[in-house]
Amino acid sequence: MSEAEGLTAVLLQLASLSQQLSILDHRQASDAREIRDRTGALAALVNNLKADVANHEEALAAVTGIANAATDLNGRLDQAGVPGGNEREGYQPVVAPAFWKLDGAERDAAIARLRAWVDQIYRPGYGYLAASLADCWDQHSLCLYVLDWLSELWSVLYLQPRRTAGTLAGQAEWHTRLLAAAAEQLARETRRCSHQQSQHSSTTWPEVRP
Repeated sequence: MSEAEGLTAVLLQLASLSQQLSILDHRQASDAREIRDRTGALAALVNNLKADVANHEEALAAVTGIANAATDLNGRLDQAGVPGGNEREGYQPVVAPAFWKLDGAERDAAIARLRAWVDQIYRPGYGYLAASLADCWDQHSLCLYVLDWLSELWSVLYLQPRRTAGTLAGQAEWHTRLLAAAAEQLARETRRCSHQQSQHSSTTWPEVRP
């Protein structure tokens, strides 16, 4: 490939990049997380192109302009505080507890976090679904795993500074499909377990007289 052909190919790539960046800029408010990912990819591509066009001042200036525009767009995302911009805003999931090997104080602390969510959010707000969860849930590993992801996903969906179309769709999915399936798992695990049977067998029933 001749030098002229190489420069033409580079300029065509630059034109495509410019068009993509313009599209991303217009979509900033509706899909900020995707914008951040794609501008990051553009920035990486720009860095690769810089080496190819180092001897062509005109093309290098265009590459630098695109890189600056991508940086500016990311900066505006951070200042706006939109999802995908400043990741520190809003709730971020905690590290998944390793229940299979936790014991003692660490296990108690992990269960206490779940109990707070069950007592403050799940049982007060989710009616018959929450009522099917037996009190012995903290003694069932399956319940610990399910309540961990259920509580964290609820927090991600509801403890955010603003609601987007994506979070709204996530809330609908959480309530109409995920919550019902999780509640059924919890109920089946605790419905006829040994803890329940022990509790029932120790109960003294009043004598019924004719």
